[in-house]
Amino acid sequence: MVVPKRNRSECVTSSKDPNPDQSVTRAQQKGIPVVRAIFLLAALLGAAVPFAPAAGQTNPIPAEPNPTPDPALVGDTVTVGVAAAWLPDYEGSDDYRLVPGPAAIGSFRNFSFQVLGNRASIDLIPNPSGPSWDVQAGPVGVVNFNRTSRRQIDDPRVKALPERGTSIELGGYVGLGKTGVVTSPYDKLSVSLSYRHDVSGVHRSGIWTPSVNYFTPLSLKAAVGLFASAERVERGFGRTYFDVDAADSVASGLPVFRTRGGWKHWTVGAAGTYALTGDLLKGWKLVAGGTYKKMLNDYGDSPLVSVAGSRSQWLGAVGVAYTF
Repeated sequence: MVVPKRNRSECVTSSKDPNPDQSVTRAQQKGIPVVRAIFLLAALLGAAVPFAPAAGQTNPIPAEPNPTPDPALVGDTVTVGVAAAWLPDYEGSDDYRLVPGPAAIGSFRNFSFQVLGNRASIDLIPNPSGPSWDVQAGPVGVVNFNRTSRRQIDDPRVKALPERGTSIELGGYVGLGKTGVVTSPYDKLSVSLSYRHDVSGVHRSGIWTPSVNYFTPLSLKAAVGLFASAERVERGFGRTYFDVDAADSVASGLPVFRTRGGWKHWTVGAAGTYALTGDLLKGWKLVAGGTYKKMLNDYGDSPLVSVAGSRSQWLGAVGVAYTF
């Protein structure tokens, strides 16, 4: 049952419910949380990455870091989940492995938050109630595990390169979302821009990430989402993870290569969720989906990608989640 897009007066005068005012409240309670439920899958897709220590890829997380239900109607809530994800050994690899990825998102006193494997953020602007504009801003932190362990890399050439330290990247984001856009009062379109910088001395550079996402309910038990993002990185990031100097070339057999700063990749993805018990507001859910990432410019031309790996990067995940 697709939730129709109609105004409150139409809902109140419906003859199908003996108590129309309660019908409106139930529809709001069950419709709004699908945004959070579908986002959890995208979160799981990204959260799976850091648990393969060599696969420190950038999480394909959609635009809005913290889409949560209307706090005035649903109250404090949290959703936890775990997924099995199939992803590259390192960013740019054409070898894949299966890894687990836990995630948790929720809201507390009108503030939304997330802890997704190697990343955490909080929206410091309280969520508005009902279909409206949602201004978002807050801190974000990421732990980057890219190429921190040779044991998780299958390609002998890349395995011969030096390991990298674990990078701590801190920054913030701003975003804008609109609920009630196309299909119903509960679908949501969001855009955001984040910036984070390495504070641990590993690559000593910054990362810009613009992104956009769209989520919509299909019924009280199912929802789908589409999302896209890109990353622009500074020179230090390329030097650390994609350059091949003379010593690296001798050790690995890969040609010498030097990157510049610029656009590193773009990502598109889709996700879906289905309530196994109850509905999307509470209980167990099945989540599944995938992303496609295209490596760009010097980052796609780097021998770690063009020779030892692939410019095309795929990620798929299937998991379960529970909403309290």
